[in-house]
Amino acid sequence: MTGILVERLGPARTRLVAERIAEAFLALDAPRWLVPDARRRESVLAGQFEIIVDHGMRHGLVFGTAGLTGVAVWLPSIEEDSAPPPRDYDARLAAACGEWTDRFAHLDELFAANHPHPDHHHLAFLAVQPDRQGQGVGSALLRHHHAWLDANRMPGYLEAASRIGVSLYSQHGYQAREPFRLPDGTPFWPMWREPR
Repeated sequence: MTGILVERLGPARTRLVAERIAEAFLALDAPRWLVPDARRRESVLAGQFEIIVDHGMRHGLVFGTAGLTGVAVWLPSIEEDSAPPPRDYDARLAAACGEWTDRFAHLDELFAANHPHPDHHHLAFLAVQPDRQGQGVGSALLRHHHAWLDANRMPGYLEAASRIGVSLYSQHGYQAREPFRLPDGTPFWPMWREPR
């Protein structure tokens, strides 16, 4: 599909972006370990994602397509211009995740332990509305920011949460590294993209 318009989003869309990500991520394996209660899973995920999206609005780049069918949250990771951590993160995480806070903190530790150090832009989230997946929305979002990354000779990094994600990102120039895993064995694949 061509002609998918991508725009930068502002802070007023923070909650909507977080909800879109939560909706799209429900099909993944990791959320089942993070929030075992299926009835509360989507709302807890949206609460945690809202913290990161808010941080992206302040210190990164948040993009969306028309109607927010797809969203992407990029966080620059540049040593000479590093952003502060999300404000009041521990308290906000506990408020959002309740009894499952330790699981989200464990995931944060895994992400930090596997995060590369060279300057790059980190794709924290790429999410597409479930009924629009496989129609080029995610690819349009990737191409949009990759154009900037390539023009500025900046690598990209992400953690893919599924084999479908690995396949998509590989088509856009990302190379998968050895996966790291949640305690239940669910893998995440660190993926790195050199600028073209």
